[in-house]
Amino acid sequence: MADKFDVIVIGAGPGGYVAAIRAAQMGLKAACIEKWIGKEGNVVHGGTCLNVGCIPSKALLEASHKFVEAKHDFDDMGIQAGDVSMDVTKMMARKDKIVKNLTGGISGLFKANGVTAIEGTGKVVSGKQVEVTDNDGNTTTYDADNIVIAAGSVPVEIPPTPLTEGLIVDSTGALEFTETPKRLGVIGAGIIGLELGSVWNRLGSEVTVLEAMDSFLPMVDTTVAKETQKLLKKQGLDIKLGARVTGSETNGEEVIVKYTDSNGEQEMTFDKLIVCVGRRPYTKGVIADGVSIELDERGFIFVDDQCRTNVPGVYAIGDCVRGPMLAHKASEEGIMVADIIAGHKAEMNYDTIPSVIYTYPEVAWVGMTEQDAKAKGIEVKTGTFPFAASGRAMANNATEGSAKIIADAETDRILGMHIVGQHAGEMIAQGVIAMEFGSSAEDLALTCYAHPTMSEAVHEAALAVDGHAIHMANRKSVNNSVSNNEAPPFKGGANFRLCLNPQRSKERGWPVLLRPFL
Repeated sequence: MADKFDVIVIGAGPGGYVAAIRAAQMGLKAACIEKWIGKEGNVVHGGTCLNVGCIPSKALLEASHKFVEAKHDFDDMGIQAGDVSMDVTKMMARKDKIVKNLTGGISGLFKANGVTAIEGTGKVVSGKQVEVTDNDGNTTTYDADNIVIAAGSVPVEIPPTPLTEGLIVDSTGALEFTETPKRLGVIGAGIIGLELGSVWNRLGSEVTVLEAMDSFLPMVDTTVAKETQKLLKKQGLDIKLGARVTGSETNGEEVIVKYTDSNGEQEMTFDKLIVCVGRRPYTKGVIADGVSIELDERGFIFVDDQCRTNVPGVYAIGDCVRGPMLAHKASEEGIMVADIIAGHKAEMNYDTIPSVIYTYPEVAWVGMTEQDAKAKGIEVKTGTFPFAASGRAMANNATEGSAKIIADAETDRILGMHIVGQHAGEMIAQGVIAMEFGSSAEDLALTCYAHPTMSEAVHEAALAVDGHAIHMANRKSVNNSVSNNEAPPFKGGANFRLCLNPQRSKERGWPVLLRPFL
């Protein structure tokens, strides 16, 4: 008879393996099921993120960026690098080595934490049972008091561009090119499309991005999106908006793509085509017929704010449930669910999940955009600081981009932060922490930042919210800003953990709104 577990997790991606490890740390008997077969023919952990997503793509982005720096930017710094070339085969081997090290590391973490790794395909057959089919077709049924579905997602395919071996590929195939294509087409100007397009553009491809929507990066603040589009165009990415792909055909080693735009029917020929139009939840076959776990019309599993499904004891996290398809969102949900199963109170703030596009410069954001606030009827004030005015950015040869903070006009509470620039993905954590603790723009403005740093742009943006920026001319009059000794009433409530700096609020007689950590 198979072992019984307190928790069985289906899927060992960034949500699943974290949930299993956390559950084991909480004293629960935990198992994690995974079916992913690696290049060497064995089951590997890490899911899409480690195997064909976040990690390998960042390895290629970093290598290709260093190549561009060596080829075009070193001379300006006095470095004579000579004739620089890229060995694509070696670059790919390095990428594969990183992936192997990290996926193997998860297996080690499972052993260190006492998590049982089960190889095979998991299927929920009841609220307390999971059936696992191994690679030989043998099935074993495991009992569990709790089940966590963390099955992840897969790339969306579209009828006009059916995938073909090595010619029309999805994001996974784009990570396996053995040489740089001369003409590369990318369908979709989202995060994945821009990142993969950037890699091969840097290595010499003529890259054309076809985006069906008329707006560029609509999820990003408008001003930041426009700045990003301008920078990517300057680098050589030809981004065509309002270009709806209608069909494709292969001709030997070429692919002909047909699309329509404002000028009517168009046609382009590429050596490779990458289809990056989004991802869909991988839930088919994960839930047996007759198990009443609710799914929506797109295959997402219905869950509440704490990732409970409608079946008691069954949870679902990550890409197969609502919310952004981000590895860190899945990981935090995994921790929350494990804590809940262990009997602790836990919650997750979905308003402070950051997003990053790892182009160069990077684009990062958290919280509301100005357009979001306007749609909700919230009056805001903003502060923006360009990296062109940053001493560290000048020293780094990284003066492109800016940092922007959006704050509530009445309360000064930070509602969003948007950054385009070098290391934006690292700097956005300041906005996440500030928003998590309900900080005001003034809280950041009164914080001491190290000099010289790229992060000083965030400090100056916070100062600029009320017209107090030091290292640029302010558009707002200081006389119209909020006095340091007076503040409008704060609209705190149950959704705030901490509103404003408590000591500063106490000294000034402002209301301090606290909520205990759960």
